[in-house]
Amino acid sequence: MKKYLLPEKNNFYKANMHCHTVLSDGAKTPEEVKEIYKKLGYSIVAYTDHDLFITHNDLTDKDFLALNGFEMSIIEDRSKGGYKICHLCIVALDEKIEIQPFWHRELYFFGNAPKNKHLVKFDENEPDHIREYSGEYVSKVAKECKEKGFFVTYNHPNWSRENYLDYMNYHNLDAIEIINGGGLLGGYEDYNSKEYDDMLTGGQKLFCIGGDDNHNRRPNTRRWDSGVAFTMIKAESLDYKSVATALKNGWFYASEGPEIYDLYYEDGKVYIKCSAVDKIYMTCRAREARVEFSEDENGLTEACFDIPHYAGYFRLTLVDKFGKRANTNAYFMEDLIK
Repeated sequence: MKKYLLPEKNNFYKANMHCHTVLSDGAKTPEEVKEIYKKLGYSIVAYTDHDLFITHNDLTDKDFLALNGFEMSIIEDRSKGGYKICHLCIVALDEKIEIQPFWHRELYFFGNAPKNKHLVKFDENEPDHIREYSGEYVSKVAKECKEKGFFVTYNHPNWSRENYLDYMNYHNLDAIEIINGGGLLGGYEDYNSKEYDDMLTGGQKLFCIGGDDNHNRRPNTRRWDSGVAFTMIKAESLDYKSVATALKNGWFYASEGPEIYDLYYEDGKVYIKCSAVDKIYMTCRAREARVEFSEDENGLTEACFDIPHYAGYFRLTLVDKFGKRANTNAYFMEDLIK
């Protein structure tokens, strides 16, 4: 039976799932960010200023959806020689959510955040929350934020200088940022394919997203960080509820450029149709990788791969002639063969 991995009848909407503005350490206002991304062909921006959950529902219109979120910093103890940091983007799945979880009235602010923290709503009956750099703590934050109606992603492990021993202890996440545009432009190899496979092979079921992590500090240079990486979300319509449903179900893919038009699984095979690319990889948990190459200047626009029943999971990676990549989510055989 044919199973569409990206719903056949839904619409694609281009999204930036990681964004900073003047409210924390970005250079543009939320309104300016909206206009920048609309001109780049985006329909969705998740506003994720550092440690400030401020809603931007007023920016939403018929052609643009503002998702409300924040980026949480969990920092290794610097006084003991620590240098690592875990960043989570925490995005509300309902525009009516207003309360920021894990709030502290005085700590964890930088950039312009101290003078804008009065804009945040929090539970005044809760004591100030102290953070702890540990796998147990990160997993707790992810679990409780999800229970409160948020979508939680693990960001830029390379920029964070985290390694296998760190991220393999993080659980309860919705997604990993497989492409971080700001990290790539900053000299970090934040194309996190290996980290994604590590976590999948370790037993986690999570999606992968692309985000710019834009701060917009370097206009008119190659370091301009808007439009580098994106998440293409396939939702019924451009409204908060529909997009939230698509995020929860994994109806999206992450990209630096290549586009996916159709993706489905049928009778032990996965089929994909896409914009012209140079090659398409199939990766799975088993040692059974596959690849299809373009054999002429027209590029490769479709492929089909046999998926072994013992694959565990599989995912596809597209690479165009410029080296830009697109990545599907991982799909687990136990979910497909029911």
